[in-house]
Amino acid sequence: MLERPDLIVCEQCDAVHHRQPPGACEIARCQRCGAELERHIGRRYERLLPLTVASLIMFVIANSFPIVEIELQGLSSRTTLLGAVFTLNQDGMSLVAMLVLATTILFPLVQLLILLYLLVPSVRQSPRPGFKWLLRMMHAIRPWGMVEVFLLGVLVALVKLSHIANVIPGMALWAFAALTILLTAVVSFSPHYLWQLLVVAPAVTTGLHHADREAAP
Repeated sequence: MLERPDLIVCEQCDAVHHRQPPGACEIARCQRCGAELERHIGRRYERLLPLTVASLIMFVIANSFPIVEIELQGLSSRTTLLGAVFTLNQDGMSLVAMLVLATTILFPLVQLLILLYLLVPSVRQSPRPGFKWLLRMMHAIRPWGMVEVFLLGVLVALVKLSHIANVIPGMALWAFAALTILLTAVVSFSPHYLWQLLVVAPAVTTGLHHADREAAP
């Protein structure tokens, strides 16, 4: 429960400060250790929901179509990311298959679905059920989403294969490139700021309204 929304605690040294919302292009830092407490996010929050929806669309496309088609001596082969995971599992590389599945499909999808759930406007003014737990979960899985690492590995493999076979990029490859850019923009918005916007700011506003009413004659 948030009892003192007018206070902010440094995540690095646990120093407690009175909250002073930063102005445009300003960053509030801890007076003890210099760590960032919060920053002015401008209109980035308003763009977060469209970016999340666009990321989900690119995610579906990237996992529905073949990544690349390889032609060699009249034979062609193509596969999707899920097909590659199944192939790795059948070839006895179950651990690698699980890592690819988790870091390129499961964790990014869970993070995007959590954001969509939290950001879609609701008729209720209070945060959605499970808000705190979902924020913690999203914060925990953020480092494990590695779509950009997967895309880099695919590009390196394609460059090497292009010397021995005809490589035709598939729709999914371009979708993964777009998804990487979109996820970079989405992930750069820390869950910490969602907490401030959806919980702290309304609480501060409510407290100010109560103070004004009590001060009124």
